[in-house]
Amino acid sequence: MASEGRDESLQPIQILIDELKNDDVQLRLNSVRRLSTIARALGENRTRSELVPYLNECVDDQDEVLFVLAEELGNFIEYVGGSEHAFTLLPVLENLSSVEETTVREKAVTSLIAIANVLGKEHKVEHFYSLVKRLATADWFTSRVSSAPLFPVVYSALDNEQRAESRQLYARLTTDDAPVVRRSASQHLGNFIKAVEAEFVMPDLYPLFTHTSTDEQDSVRLLSVDACVALTTKFSPELVATHVLPTVRNHCKDKSWRVRYMVADLFCKLSEGLGPEVTKNEMVAAFVALLKDNEAEVRTSAATKVSDFCRLVSEQTILETILPIVKDLARDNSQHVRAALASEIMGLAPLLGKDKTLEHLLDIFLCLLKDEFPDVRLNIISKLDAVNKVIGIELLSQSLLPAIVELAEDRQWRVRLAIIEYIPLLARQLGVEFFDEKLSNLCMTWLGDPVYSIREAATLNLKNLISVFGVDWAQSNIIPKVLNLYSHQNYLYRMTTLFAIGVLATVVGPEVIAETMLPLVLRMASDPVPNIRFNVAKTLQTMAQIVGPEIAEARIRSVLNKLAEDTDHDVKYFANQALLSLSN
Repeated sequence: MASEGRDESLQPIQILIDELKNDDVQLRLNSVRRLSTIARALGENRTRSELVPYLNECVDDQDEVLFVLAEELGNFIEYVGGSEHAFTLLPVLENLSSVEETTVREKAVTSLIAIANVLGKEHKVEHFYSLVKRLATADWFTSRVSSAPLFPVVYSALDNEQRAESRQLYARLTTDDAPVVRRSASQHLGNFIKAVEAEFVMPDLYPLFTHTSTDEQDSVRLLSVDACVALTTKFSPELVATHVLPTVRNHCKDKSWRVRYMVADLFCKLSEGLGPEVTKNEMVAAFVALLKDNEAEVRTSAATKVSDFCRLVSEQTILETILPIVKDLARDNSQHVRAALASEIMGLAPLLGKDKTLEHLLDIFLCLLKDEFPDVRLNIISKLDAVNKVIGIELLSQSLLPAIVELAEDRQWRVRLAIIEYIPLLARQLGVEFFDEKLSNLCMTWLGDPVYSIREAATLNLKNLISVFGVDWAQSNIIPKVLNLYSHQNYLYRMTTLFAIGVLATVVGPEVIAETMLPLVLRMASDPVPNIRFNVAKTLQTMAQIVGPEIAEARIRSVLNKLAEDTDHDVKYFANQALLSLSN
């Protein structure tokens, strides 16, 4: 309640002030999340003149609160009057981009970029570029860290003199005494190179690239790999060969595995930028070296690029140079390397065609399908559609089934859950006959899994299978097995029956519900377990909406009336809710 004499127009601000001064962090967080509501109440003028200046005074707060504030301000443009007045948000975000907590700074920079993208050229130069300069020349390193990603955003709006100045400021960041500043400059150099005119890249930015790519800190060098990619878009093929390629060579053999990891991660982009001749003459050997690297992390990163890189080279190169290494990777000591390969190896089948896939890849597929590590088998199974299109599933099915069964019975429930999600895909590939013979019973077994998430996924799996094989198939092969679970003594099986019926009812149609499902659900209304009875009420409510008012009145209402008089409060509640639904 407002105190006597208080100006009511000040209430939103005063309430915010009171809440932000509260010792309860959660209350302050909630207040910041409601800033948009307060801004709407105040209007655009007062938001600019009162709310935003006050927020600028609140920067000294818990990191959690500052993070949410930085996030909210990025979406605050409409509340201050649109792009014409968006610059009024910059001072708050400038302060937030200078705090010690990294996550707050990064979120503030993200919001600053969002605002810069809507600013007019005049405001971008007058307000945003001034902000960038202040950050880049600030005494505290955190401000300088935040300035690097902002240069590419503002560069195109500047005149020639300001552009030259911005290139000089960026150069200072790459030689900063603080490694964290140099890391930021190296990380965003690629974007700055893309923004700068080609004529200034060689004289002004290439020396920065040389400096960052040879920095004593490997955390700086590894981030210069992205700048290699950017330079290939600005330089002629001759300049790429003489100025970029040597750095790529050095990075491929860098003493730090983290640098080699980054090269592997961007290897395909580097190869595309260097061109087909360099890729053929140099990058193939470099890729093979990364696949054979001493560090498992590097091999893992390179393995994830196998199929993409093979698209850049000839079939002969794949068969003679890359596949021998791939065969070794399929038996690599690291399970993560094998898992990465398993997610990519299927992509080679379309490149090689049926005959060469059978000759060179099938053994690798089967080896990975029998891997002891579940993720390896899962990754193979999840990409089977690529092989199916080339050679058909029949050749894999004999080895596929044991792998599926092992995964389906894995002691880790998350593995079982993952394989359930792939079943509809496999069903579509294997066909109805193979599925009925080999996998149908397995799908029913999951309905009795001790883990609720598995039982829930199993019911959704049945629904997805019906979309693959059709309602007629479900009536013959799935629904009878689901209904038979009701006879189980364990009430969890009976509960699963109800859940499955509720899910399947949405796809099988009113006739199947009325003929096969509804009679059982009505019988379950007298189950001794209250949990079963109130779920019966919920299921009947769902069914009534599908079968229509005639059947609902004739067969469902009387049972719901009986449940509405049940001794259990929950049963009575859900039964009455279902009755209300019928009446509407």
